[in-house]
Amino acid sequence: MPHQFAKSLPFSQSEYDRRLAKTRAAMARHDLDVMLLTDPSNMAWITGYDGWSFYVHQGVLVFADPTTDPMWWGRRQDGAGALRTVWMDDERVTSYDETYIQSTEKHPMQELAARLHDLGYATARIGVELENYYFSAKAWLTLRAAMPDAHFEDATALVNWQRAVKSDEELTYMRAAARISEKIIDGLLERVEPGVPKNEIVAEIYRDAVTGTEGQWGDYPAIVPLLPSGADAAASHLTWNGKPFSTGEATFFEISGCVRRYHAPFCRTIFLGEPPDYILHAEAALVEGIEAGLEAARAGNRACDIANALNASLIKAGITRGARSGYPIGLSYPPDWGERTISIRPEDETVLEAGMTFHFMPGLWMENWGLEITESIVIREGQAAECLCDRPRKLFVK
Repeated sequence: MPHQFAKSLPFSQSEYDRRLAKTRAAMARHDLDVMLLTDPSNMAWITGYDGWSFYVHQGVLVFADPTTDPMWWGRRQDGAGALRTVWMDDERVTSYDETYIQSTEKHPMQELAARLHDLGYATARIGVELENYYFSAKAWLTLRAAMPDAHFEDATALVNWQRAVKSDEELTYMRAAARISEKIIDGLLERVEPGVPKNEIVAEIYRDAVTGTEGQWGDYPAIVPLLPSGADAAASHLTWNGKPFSTGEATFFEISGCVRRYHAPFCRTIFLGEPPDYILHAEAALVEGIEAGLEAARAGNRACDIANALNASLIKAGITRGARSGYPIGLSYPPDWGERTISIRPEDETVLEAGMTFHFMPGLWMENWGLEITESIVIREGQAAECLCDRPRKLFVK
């Protein structure tokens, strides 16, 4: 059936076919008949759906039956966006009406349950993403009550794991996002001065991010810019205010370019004035540790090998940190640009594969100061990881 609307899919049909085949193979290992994907990143990865509609109940149904295409399901007014962005034929876009929105009398999951019943899945084995920002406790309780004869299995991160190794098409977008990340950092180095209000700098970050570079427009990142200064930099996730930058303080900037929802997070720290010796000491140890970690970040090694290489340099310098030092990245929607699978930490023995992508993020958040120098990386076969961004790995001093 021809599409009624012109579509601009970010990937080839063979790429979507590859993803669907990987997901169905994973479903078979868990003996699932159907999966309900409510994570918008997984919805987009499987179908191409892209819209700011993840504040209402929506999902993609993936069927084990290879003759049945996935089905998008959501709010009726968002169906128009699905028709324009998913690769499936138009009849695979389904919706519930407006009376379900914030109703105290009925719930969209009741409509979905009725739909699954009509499709013959009333007693099926159904996978759901229970540990997910976008699937509420009320949604889960309602769906389970409406399908008493179905068998539900927690399939959290089942699709996320299929996304771990990036295709060449995906890496093209991530490299384009990295060029935007570089542009943002270059702009920060030029504009950040004592007395300049933080919100004005953030406005320019967004200008650079959305304007893009080299003919490539920029998408919105899944996380807003983070830029705490001085003692506030001991906190890893503060955003911004209207206060001016001050001499004698370090500010770390955690930003990411984004292209077609693909990210390349990048962090650098700027010190205004003369940095104290303890920060210079930490900078040297951190850079040494990052370089050791990059050498360990090779296909066949483990995620913990990266963390242990980093930590050896930090411990030698008398620095201890309790946080993990990285996570997988790629396609994502707010509130997080991580993929929520592997963690770069001593306890994670996941074997690295060529094409995996990570934000190698060994931030130092001490009692009254902070320092971030990070790299987005691609795991390669037989050689150290590729850094997506290309800017000096150091503390910048103005």
